[in-house]
Order: sequence, then C-alpha cells, then structure tokens
Amino acid sequence: MPTSSRKIYDEELLQLDTMLARMGHSAGGAIESALTALRTGDIELARSVIARDSEIDAAEHEVEHRCLTLFLRQQPVASDLRKVSTALKMVTDIERIADQASDIAEIILHLHVDTASTVGVMEDIYRMGDLVLRMVKQAIGAYVQVDLASAAEVIAKDDVADASFNRISGEIAHYIADHPNEAQTALDLFMITKYLERLGDHAVNVAEWVEFLKTGVHKSRKIV
Repeated sequence: MPTSSRKIYDEELLQLDTMLARMGHSAGGAIESALTALRTGDIELARSVIARDSEIDAAEHEVEHRCLTLFLRQQPVASDLRKVSTALKMVTDIERIADQASDIAEIILHLHVDTASTVGVMEDIYRMGDLVLRMVKQAIGAYVQVDLASAAEVIAKDDVADASFNRISGEIAHYIADHPNEAQTALDLFMITKYLERLGDHAVNVAEWVEFLKTGVHKSRKIV
C-alpha cells in the first residue's frame, strides 16, 4: 500500500475506533439511565432510554458500513484485518447492550414499584446493576486503550455477575411460590436480572474481542 494510501487508511481506522468508542459510551449511558430510572421510578428517563435506542441502531449500521468499505476499498494487511474484524464483531455486542438497557426501561414503564419492594431483592438488583455497568464501561475503556489487563479484569468479574443472577433468581422463585398472586411483578424483576446478566456477558465478549485484537486469539461465545 503506497505511503499516502497508508496514511489515509490509518486515519480511517482511527475514525472507526472513535465511532466504536462513542457508540460504546452511549450504550453505557443507556444502562446508567435505565438503572437510575429503576431506582427512582423516573418514567420519563426510562422512556428516553427507549427513544435513544434507535440512535445506537443507526450507529451500528454506520460502523458496519465503514468496516465493509475498509475491507473492499483497500487491501488491508493482517493487522488491519484483525482491527476491522474486531470492530465488525464488537459492534454487535455494543448494540445488544443498548437493546438490553432499553428492555429494562420497557419493564420499568409498567413495574409496580410498591409490590417490587416487597419481593426483597431490589438492593441486590441495584448492586448487580452497578457491577455490570462497571464491566461495560471497563470493557469499552479496554478497547480504546487496547489494555489486556483491564480486559482480563472484566472477564474475571463475570463469575460474580453470574453468582448474583443465580442468587437473585433463586430468591424470586421462592417469593413466587409463597406469593402466587404477585407473580407478575416478581417475574418482571427476574427479567430485569436476566437482562443484567446478559449485559455482563456482552461486556465479557467485548473484553475478549480486545484480547483478539491484541493476540489474534478469541474464545468463541454465543450470547443472545
């Protein structure tokens, strides 16, 4: 690749990094807003999370288009291919993160707050939410910095998130058995917890793409 073309290509790769980082920060902001709405019962804030989801969807399409353009218009070397492949895969996880923040916000719109507090798991859900929010933010930061140590920390936290999910879902199951007439609200809380668990999984997947970017090795994960 000629020097001038190489310079242009490097600039385009940098723009791709910027686009992904901006999208990641937006997704993290969506989680933060959804968790705040859950704590405060702020319906308008929950609605704003849902409304912003289309912006992140549009950003996903823009990143995908940029990646395909970089593949087709140039003749990338191996390291370039790894960078673009990472972006193309990672953007899907970031979009899913925003989707699941929106899903949590959707539940908040019809959640019976008074009944929810009687289930006895809200503080645990708040703590789990704070954990997965940190995981997402740290994973995005690890991508920006290409920081393997930070990526490894995110991956290690997945066990804590999974343990939280198992504990909370078990408590909700016991509550439903004892209070069948209040099952709907308890099930809403279970779904919020499930979305939080998936958010943690996607943060781990982003961290593993950081490892791939640096090492060329990736652990295959399938997350819905």
